[in-house]
Amino acid sequence: MGRVNDTKTALVTGANKGIGFAIAQGLGAIGFTVAVGARDDGRREEAVARLRAGGVDAFGVALDVTSDGSVAEAAAAIEETAGRLDVLVNNAGISGRADGGAQEPTTLDLDVVRTVLDTNVFGVVRVTNAMLPLLRRAASPRIVNMSSSMGSLALQPGPVLAAYAPSKSMLNGITTQYARQLADTHVIVNACCPGYVATDFTGFAAPRTPEQGAAIAIRLATLPDDGPRGGFFDDDGVVPW
Repeated sequence: MGRVNDTKTALVTGANKGIGFAIAQGLGAIGFTVAVGARDDGRREEAVARLRAGGVDAFGVALDVTSDGSVAEAAAAIEETAGRLDVLVNNAGISGRADGGAQEPTTLDLDVVRTVLDTNVFGVVRVTNAMLPLLRRAASPRIVNMSSSMGSLALQPGPVLAAYAPSKSMLNGITTQYARQLADTHVIVNACCPGYVATDFTGFAAPRTPEQGAAIAIRLATLPDDGPRGGFFDDDGVVPW
Protein backbone atom coordinates (compact mmCIF):
# COMPACT_ATOMS: atom_id res chain seq x y z
CA MET A 1 0.00 0.00 0.00
CA GLY A 2 1.98 2.98 -1.21
CA ARG A 3 1.21 5.94 1.02
CA VAL A 4 1.94 9.61 0.57
CA ASN A 5 4.68 10.36 3.05
CA ASP A 6 2.99 13.43 4.54
CA THR A 7 -0.05 11.42 5.64
CA LYS A 8 -0.03 11.04 9.39
CA THR A 9 -0.53 7.55 10.80
CA ALA A 10 -2.13 6.69 14.15
CA LEU A 11 -2.19 3.34 15.91
CA VAL A 12 -5.14 2.77 18.23
CA THR A 13 -4.98 -0.40 20.34
CA GLY A 14 -8.23 -2.20 21.09
CA ALA A 15 -9.75 -0.29 18.18
CA ASN A 16 -12.28 -2.85 16.99
CA LYS A 17 -15.10 -1.58 19.24
CA GLY A 18 -16.28 0.97 21.76
CA ILE A 19 -14.15 4.00 22.55
CA GLY A 20 -11.19 2.62 20.57
CA PHE A 21 -13.27 2.41 17.41
CA ALA A 22 -14.64 5.92 18.01
CA ILE A 23 -11.08 7.27 18.43
CA ALA A 24 -10.05 5.57 15.18
CA GLN A 25 -13.10 7.07 13.47
CA GLY A 26 -12.40 10.54 14.85
CA LEU A 27 -8.72 10.54 13.89
CA GLY A 28 -9.61 9.19 10.45
CA ALA A 29 -12.14 11.97 9.96
CA ILE A 30 -9.41 14.60 10.40
CA GLY A 31 -7.12 12.94 7.90
CA PHE A 32 -5.09 10.34 9.77
CA THR A 33 -4.41 6.93 8.31
CA VAL A 34 -5.50 4.64 11.14
CA ALA A 35 -3.86 1.37 12.11
CA VAL A 36 -6.56 -0.66 13.85
CA GLY A 37 -4.84 -2.73 16.53
CA ALA A 38 -6.88 -5.70 17.75
CA ARG A 39 -6.38 -9.34 18.74
CA ASP A 40 -9.39 -10.91 17.03
CA ASP A 41 -8.86 -11.23 13.26
CA GLY A 42 -12.55 -11.21 12.37
CA ARG A 43 -13.47 -8.23 14.53
CA ARG A 44 -10.42 -6.32 13.38
CA GLU A 45 -11.19 -6.76 9.68
CA GLU A 46 -14.83 -5.90 10.30
CA ALA A 47 -13.77 -2.66 12.03
CA VAL A 48 -11.41 -1.79 9.16
CA ALA A 49 -14.23 -2.38 6.65
CA ARG A 50 -16.59 -0.14 8.67
CA LEU A 51 -13.99 2.62 8.87
CA ARG A 52 -13.26 2.41 5.14
CA ALA A 53 -16.96 2.50 4.34
CA GLY A 54 -17.06 5.77 6.28
CA GLY A 55 -14.23 7.24 4.22
CA VAL A 56 -11.37 6.55 6.65
CA ASP A 57 -8.02 5.28 5.36
CA ALA A 58 -7.57 2.32 7.70
CA PHE A 59 -5.59 -0.89 7.87
CA GLY A 60 -5.60 -3.71 10.39
CA VAL A 61 -2.70 -4.71 12.64
CA ALA A 62 -2.78 -7.98 14.57
CA LEU A 63 -1.95 -6.92 18.11
CA ASP A 64 -2.12 -8.71 21.45
CA VAL A 65 -0.69 -6.22 23.95
CA THR A 66 0.14 -9.04 26.40
CA SER A 67 2.53 -10.70 23.92
CA ASP A 68 6.06 -9.41 23.27
CA GLY A 69 6.14 -11.26 19.95
CA SER A 70 2.80 -9.90 18.77
CA VAL A 71 3.80 -6.34 19.68
CA ALA A 72 7.13 -6.66 17.84
CA GLU A 73 5.34 -7.99 14.75
CA ALA A 74 2.84 -5.12 14.92
CA ALA A 75 5.68 -2.57 14.99
CA ALA A 76 7.28 -4.24 11.97
CA ALA A 77 3.94 -4.21 10.12
CA ILE A 78 3.42 -0.50 10.78
CA GLU A 79 6.98 0.28 9.71
CA GLU A 80 6.44 -1.60 6.46
CA THR A 81 3.06 0.00 5.73
CA ALA A 82 3.59 3.57 6.93
CA GLY A 83 7.30 4.00 7.63
CA ARG A 84 6.68 5.94 10.82
CA LEU A 85 4.04 6.55 13.49
CA ASP A 86 2.67 9.98 14.40
CA VAL A 87 0.19 9.02 17.12
CA LEU A 88 -0.12 6.08 19.51
CA VAL A 89 -3.33 5.71 21.51
CA ASN A 90 -2.96 3.02 24.17
CA ASN A 91 -6.66 2.24 24.48
CA ALA A 92 -6.73 -1.54 25.01
CA GLY A 93 -7.82 -2.29 28.57
CA ILE A 94 -9.73 -4.78 30.67
CA SER A 95 -11.67 -4.46 33.90
CA GLY A 96 -10.93 -8.01 35.10
CA ARG A 97 -13.47 -10.36 36.60
CA ALA A 98 -15.10 -9.22 39.82
CA ASP A 99 -17.25 -12.21 40.78
CA GLY A 100 -16.98 -13.82 44.22
CA GLY A 101 -15.13 -10.90 45.77
CA ALA A 102 -12.25 -11.23 43.29
CA GLN A 103 -11.69 -7.44 43.33
CA GLU A 104 -12.57 -6.72 46.93
CA PRO A 105 -9.33 -5.98 48.82
CA THR A 106 -10.02 -8.42 51.65
CA THR A 107 -10.59 -11.31 49.23
CA LEU A 108 -8.48 -10.04 46.33
CA ASP A 109 -7.60 -12.62 43.70
CA LEU A 110 -3.99 -11.89 42.86
CA ASP A 111 -4.29 -13.73 39.55
CA VAL A 112 -6.94 -11.19 38.55
CA VAL A 113 -4.58 -8.37 39.54
CA ARG A 114 -1.79 -9.90 37.43
CA THR A 115 -4.11 -10.31 34.44
CA VAL A 116 -5.38 -6.73 34.65
CA LEU A 117 -1.89 -5.27 35.08
CA ASP A 118 -0.58 -7.32 32.16
CA THR A 119 -2.98 -5.55 29.79
CA ASN A 120 -3.58 -2.17 31.41
CA VAL A 121 -0.02 -1.35 32.49
CA PHE A 122 2.55 -3.80 31.11
CA GLY A 123 0.72 -3.83 27.76
CA VAL A 124 1.03 -0.06 27.51
CA VAL A 125 4.77 -0.26 28.25
CA ARG A 126 5.26 -3.09 25.72
CA VAL A 127 3.46 -1.26 22.94
CA THR A 128 4.92 2.18 23.73
CA ASN A 129 8.51 0.94 23.79
CA ALA A 130 8.08 -1.06 20.59
CA MET A 131 6.54 1.93 18.78
CA LEU A 132 8.88 4.66 20.09
CA PRO A 133 11.47 4.22 17.31
CA LEU A 134 8.67 4.81 14.76
CA LEU A 135 7.25 7.73 16.76
CA ARG A 136 10.67 9.40 16.91
CA ARG A 137 10.61 9.58 13.08
CA ALA A 138 7.52 11.81 13.19
CA ALA A 139 7.61 15.61 13.38
CA SER A 140 5.04 15.92 16.20
CA PRO A 141 4.61 12.50 17.82
CA ARG A 142 1.90 12.06 20.45
CA ILE A 143 1.16 9.24 22.89
CA VAL A 144 -2.23 9.09 24.62
CA ASN A 145 -2.85 6.60 27.43
CA MET A 146 -6.51 5.84 28.10
CA SER A 147 -6.85 5.90 31.87
CA SER A 148 -9.84 6.34 34.19
CA SER A 149 -10.83 8.65 37.01
CA MET A 150 -11.32 5.40 38.96
CA GLY A 151 -7.53 5.44 39.24
CA SER A 152 -7.65 8.83 40.97
CA LEU A 153 -6.67 8.66 44.65
CA ALA A 154 -8.22 12.11 45.06
CA LEU A 155 -11.65 11.37 43.56
CA GLN A 156 -12.11 7.60 44.15
CA PRO A 157 -15.28 7.29 42.02
CA GLY A 158 -17.08 4.10 41.04
CA PRO A 159 -17.29 0.71 42.75
CA VAL A 160 -14.48 -0.92 44.74
CA LEU A 161 -12.36 -2.67 42.11
CA ALA A 162 -8.99 -3.36 43.71
CA ALA A 163 -7.37 -4.70 40.52
CA TYR A 164 -8.78 -2.31 37.91
CA ALA A 165 -8.65 1.01 39.79
CA PRO A 166 -5.00 0.66 40.95
CA SER A 167 -4.02 -0.42 37.43
CA LYS A 168 -5.14 3.01 36.25
CA SER A 169 -3.32 4.73 39.15
CA MET A 170 -0.17 2.95 38.02
CA LEU A 171 -0.82 3.84 34.38
CA ASN A 172 -1.01 7.52 35.37
CA GLY A 173 2.25 7.15 37.29
CA ILE A 174 3.99 5.49 34.33
CA THR A 175 2.65 8.24 32.04
CA THR A 176 4.43 10.88 34.13
CA GLN A 177 7.66 8.87 34.04
CA TYR A 178 7.56 8.67 30.23
CA ALA A 179 6.83 12.40 30.05
CA ARG A 180 9.82 13.14 32.29
CA GLN A 181 12.22 10.99 30.27
CA LEU A 182 10.93 12.38 26.95
CA ALA A 183 10.81 16.01 28.16
CA ASP A 184 13.58 17.12 25.79
CA THR A 185 12.10 15.34 22.75
CA HIS A 186 9.19 16.02 20.39
CA VAL A 187 7.27 13.09 21.90
CA ILE A 188 4.38 14.37 24.03
CA VAL A 189 2.77 11.85 26.40
CA ASN A 190 -0.47 12.33 28.36
CA ALA A 191 -3.25 10.29 29.94
CA CYS A 192 -6.98 10.87 29.76
CA CYS A 193 -10.30 9.76 31.17
CA PRO A 194 -13.10 9.27 28.63
CA GLY A 195 -15.80 9.44 31.30
CA TYR A 196 -18.56 6.90 31.91
CA VAL A 197 -19.27 5.67 28.40
CA ALA A 198 -21.87 3.25 27.08
CA THR A 199 -19.83 0.31 25.78
CA ASP A 200 -19.83 -3.43 26.43
CA PHE A 201 -17.21 -2.58 29.09
CA THR A 202 -19.98 -0.85 31.13
CA GLY A 203 -22.83 -3.07 29.98
CA PHE A 204 -23.97 -0.09 27.85
CA ALA A 205 -25.54 1.37 31.02
CA ALA A 206 -23.79 4.74 30.92
CA PRO A 207 -24.76 8.25 29.82
CA ARG A 208 -21.93 9.09 27.41
CA THR A 209 -21.50 7.91 23.82
CA PRO A 210 -18.23 6.41 22.57
CA GLU A 211 -17.81 9.53 20.41
CA GLN A 212 -18.02 11.75 23.51
CA GLY A 213 -15.53 9.49 25.28
CA ALA A 214 -13.15 9.66 22.32
CA ALA A 215 -13.06 13.47 22.13
CA ILE A 216 -10.41 14.05 24.81
CA ALA A 217 -8.12 11.39 23.31
CA ILE A 218 -8.39 13.01 19.89
CA ARG A 219 -7.61 16.40 21.42
CA LEU A 220 -4.47 15.05 23.17
CA ALA A 221 -3.44 13.20 19.99
CA THR A 222 -3.42 16.49 18.09
CA LEU A 223 -1.86 18.79 20.71
CA PRO A 224 0.35 21.62 19.47
CA ASP A 225 4.10 21.30 20.08
CA ASP A 226 3.87 23.47 23.22
CA GLY A 227 1.05 21.35 24.65
CA PRO A 228 1.00 19.88 28.15
CA ARG A 229 3.08 16.82 29.02
CA GLY A 230 2.56 14.10 31.59
CA GLY A 231 -0.92 15.26 32.55
CA PHE A 232 -4.23 13.53 33.22
CA PHE A 233 -7.19 15.17 31.47
CA ASP A 234 -10.88 14.83 30.73
CA ASP A 235 -13.30 17.05 28.83
CA ASP A 236 -13.28 19.60 31.65
CA GLY A 237 -9.49 19.87 31.94
CA VAL A 238 -7.03 18.49 34.49
CA VAL A 239 -8.25 15.54 36.57
CA PRO A 240 -6.93 15.53 40.15
CA TRP A 241 -5.30 12.22 40.92
